[in-house]
Amino acid sequence: MKIISYNVNGIRAAMRKGLVDWLKQVDADIVGFQEIKALEDQIDTEALKQAGYLYQYWFSAQKKGYSGVGIISKHKPLHVEKGTGIDYMDFEGRNIRVDFPDFSFMSMYLPSGTNDQRLKLKFNYMDDMLEYSQKLKQEIPNIIISGDYNICHQAIDIHDPNRLQYVSGFLPEERAWLSQFIKTGFIDSFREFDSRSEQYSWWSYRAGSRARNKGWRIDYHMVGESLMPKIKRSLILPEAKHSDHCPILLEL
Repeated sequence: MKIISYNVNGIRAAMRKGLVDWLKQVDADIVGFQEIKALEDQIDTEALKQAGYLYQYWFSAQKKGYSGVGIISKHKPLHVEKGTGIDYMDFEGRNIRVDFPDFSFMSMYLPSGTNDQRLKLKFNYMDDMLEYSQKLKQEIPNIIISGDYNICHQAIDIHDPNRLQYVSGFLPEERAWLSQFIKTGFIDSFREFDSRSEQYSWWSYRAGSRARNKGWRIDYHMVGESLMPKIKRSLILPEAKHSDHCPILLEL
């Protein structure tokens, strides 16, 4: 079972850059998208069906052209859960989950703290998401929460940890939250297989950051500990260039 998570920074733009052909090549079973920036009727769902993804579920933000998440699958889930029931999260279309017999998969898009107001919302989301995920994990131990967490966990996950330690995405409070999230029973699957530095999933569009690999690792497959024996590999796929992020792959 191959699972992809991908912040596409606008799914329509990513599709114009060859996303569908890339999906055909990588042949994942399930793909979770973040930041789709579109309503369902604006997405070329037929092209995705032609790529083998007959089951498609979208949860858009109320604000047009903003945020939003989705999951496409070659397998029909038992259940689909759009949102968390927490209103300010759901207004922005930040969580969608599919349940299968042996595991559940959530595509999550955690806010960025681009200014003081958004940073306050981000901290609220982090607190509420921690509580929500703990309850969810009690109900569904075999849960995978993947997506754009907008947080680098350790100094190894960011290209300039000293200069950026007071920037949202690498604040001590954000990093501590991610540590606490993991301690509730999740595995940062990528780090189970790869301890190298300079392994990133997002690069600013400014100053040729991607070409110089001045990046951040902010996208994660966080896997419930009970699934640890099932994890075959967990990779970052930087060769895919449809977005300012790159996709990440988990194989069970």
